[in-house]
Amino acid sequence: MTAKLNTFSTREALIDRVADRAVRLLGRLTEERERVDVCLTGGSVGIGVLAAAAEHPALRDIELERIHWWWGDDRFVPSSSDERNELQAREALLDALSIPPQLVHELPASDAGFSLGEAAVAATNELAEAEPFALTFLGVGPDAHVASLFPDQPGTRVHECGVIAVVDSPKPPPERLSLTFAALNASERIWLVVAGEDKADAVRAALGDFDPVAAPVSGVAGTQETLLFTDASAASLIER
Repeated sequence: MTAKLNTFSTREALIDRVADRAVRLLGRLTEERERVDVCLTGGSVGIGVLAAAAEHPALRDIELERIHWWWGDDRFVPSSSDERNELQAREALLDALSIPPQLVHELPASDAGFSLGEAAVAATNELAEAEPFALTFLGVGPDAHVASLFPDQPGTRVHECGVIAVVDSPKPPPERLSLTFAALNASERIWLVVAGEDKADAVRAALGDFDPVAAPVSGVAGTQETLLFTDASAASLIER
């Protein structure tokens, strides 16, 4: 993966700057296009960016009815669970904007009436209706996982574009849904948001030439740009 590194002194500065950049990008894109598809991530930094965006003064000048919201992965747990990336994103941003339900494309929860396998099929079918994501946010784990594509797990060897069932995640909960590399890499822009010294090895992997099976972050790249936003501690192993 060839990513451009953007490092900020603190986690708070990282969150604020990424939120500002995202709001301004979405403002421009909604002026240019009838439809804009955005793919969200979970994690404390990803959700922090959404919360900061919710407070941005320019947000409500955007034609929000043109934006469709998706997720790169989610836990297959009940819809009311605090572990749901979708629920966290709603609380941080979407509910405050009163986004119509037809614009929110959450991955199925365990109480949606599907088995995990059926949920993956249903989500893949819905994803086929999307435009290429104009912007995809991704967090990165200390093990260099992205979405719910974990090192040396079957999902890293899937080449098709769609949503897969993750049945034995090394990080609890074990059952999840995740977009594949091909689905993520159809995005025009991928922004990786990473903070903390425990992510330093993963940041180094993101900027290196590693096997995506072993370091999944190495397997993602946008068709137009791939940006890696970190705080100083996450970039501590990068030579300047």
